[in-house]
Amino acid sequence: MTRKVAESEAVDTTPASTPLLNRIDGALDSLSPSERKVAERILAQPHTVINQSIARLADQAGVSEPTVVRFCQRLGYRGVQAFKLALTRSLASESPRVAMTAIGNEPIEALAAKVMDRQIATLIQTRNHLDYAALEPAIALLAEASRIELYGHGASGLVAEDAHHKFFRLGMPVAAYTDPHNHAISATVIPADAVIIAISHTGRSHDLLASIETAAGRGVPIIAITAPGTPLAGLANVSLHADVDEDTDIYTPMLSRLAHLALLDVLAVGVALRGGRRTRLRLADIKRALNIRRQT
Repeated sequence: MTRKVAESEAVDTTPASTPLLNRIDGALDSLSPSERKVAERILAQPHTVINQSIARLADQAGVSEPTVVRFCQRLGYRGVQAFKLALTRSLASESPRVAMTAIGNEPIEALAAKVMDRQIATLIQTRNHLDYAALEPAIALLAEASRIELYGHGASGLVAEDAHHKFFRLGMPVAAYTDPHNHAISATVIPADAVIIAISHTGRSHDLLASIETAAGRGVPIIAITAPGTPLAGLANVSLHADVDEDTDIYTPMLSRLAHLALLDVLAVGVALRGGRRTRLRLADIKRALNIRRQT
């Protein structure tokens, strides 16, 4: 007796490494003319399909609602919801660069979905590739540091300033330097019991590397947030890797910035937890002070 397939299950014998969109593209010639219209509509704007009703998808494809259901079943899914779930998972597992293939005249809902899905995929990729064994020594260094200094240029400089605010709220002596001259000076005077967090996607900025070499030569611990295998990673005591497929041909750095922000959030929360009750009381005092200044 054939077991009934659950709504969320797919009868899928395709290798897990094969994206769902590739399956749909490969099945085009085996579909009926009306089912092919559904497939072509999904391939054209897959990100918009996830949140659409079956009626809207059928209308945009120029077919009936039962045709949409038959298309999903032809691919081996119990129904439309099961297919959407599989599509969501497939899009999330794609490389961020693939998910962002945006064109200038596409609907704004497709553009917004692609940008956000690309960001979600980047964070998932960062989490899955994170070296958790490196987090413990990084948090330990920061928790025991006499002060924390953050170095970064451009978009990484904005990330450094954001992290400055996080550690400042924890009551820690902290500074962020985004100018090469300033962090060059800092590297020559920072005490050896401080910690530097160096942020760079490429990890190859001459000015940044020069400052890090100076500080490291004086025995200052370095935490790098960068891509794996970069010169910056090689200079660091602890390196947290954000291996992001960044595309800066058209866009300013977006994905590496998000990954770096997330990694620094993890470090800040880890340091806060290390501070225990004292840190919780300090944060409560800060919250009260800010609430007084807000209009009711």
